[in-house]
Amino acid sequence: MLFAIEFGIRVTAGLKYSPMGVIGLWMVRRWPPEWASAKPKRFAWSMALALSGAMVLITNSGIRGYLPRTVCLICLALMWMESVLGLCVGCEIHAFLVRRGWAKKDPDFEICAHGACEIPGLRAGTTWAGAPPS
Repeated sequence: MLFAIEFGIRVTAGLKYSPMGVIGLWMVRRWPPEWASAKPKRFAWSMALALSGAMVLITNSGIRGYLPRTVCLICLALMWMESVLGLCVGCEIHAFLVRRGWAKKDPDFEICAHGACEIPGLRAGTTWAGAPPS
């Protein structure tokens, strides 16, 4: 239930209003930000919201066995791949949908996972707004 509420807040209000987002931002406050586009992350958070919402429904309706275990393992695998490998599967799916024309690309800028895309005019040592890093 906590994850469903967390990702619901992230999808609707943004990372700076979610409880875990506030804690995470506080924990990394001394490091410069690594900017990423919001659309792929919002898509990944929507996937997490769907999976956590499904788990809330499955477990509260009394379903036991392989279904809740499988959904839980999928969630754990996706979180592990992003935290350990740096691979956001939701972002990769979003990039695939953009390439197929099924989703819109961010018109201002798009920072793809693993640095696959570049922001036009961005020089090394600057942030996305063009200001030197603080």
